[in-house]
Amino acid sequence: MEDRLKNNPYYAKAIEYIQTHDLNELEPGKHVLDGDNLYVNIVDSDMKTLQQARLEVHDRYIDIQVPLSKEETFGVKPRSECRLPDGEMNQEKDILFYKDPVEDTRTIAPGEAITFAPETAHAPLIGEGRIRKAIFKVRVI
Repeated sequence: MEDRLKNNPYYAKAIEYIQTHDLNELEPGKHVLDGDNLYVNIVDSDMKTLQQARLEVHDRYIDIQVPLSKEETFGVKPRSECRLPDGEMNQEKDILFYKDPVEDTRTIAPGEAITFAPETAHAPLIGEGRIRKAIFKVRVI
């Protein structure tokens, strides 16, 4: 997977953008950086308990998630180990949820980035209260 990220020009562009821009200055909503190849959504979301969090995967996009207002915990699990799909892949939204329990987590600080390629299921928004975050969508090539 590392080579795939390293050789993806949209991934490189996203990392450069994160390093050279203050994401806190962006208004909520979608900001197109390179058409459907790269964009960022700034969202304000309610956080969830570990039990409420749902693992999700994407086929067409790599997620780079950056919490902005507070730390965020993410459930993580190799997609190949997920056994309980919750429906089918929503092709339009490029998302498939799983009912598998969240057993492994990573917590990152505001301003740090975490990357989820299609091979990794992730359950975002674990924590308390509300959070503002940036979600970069990087087209898989």
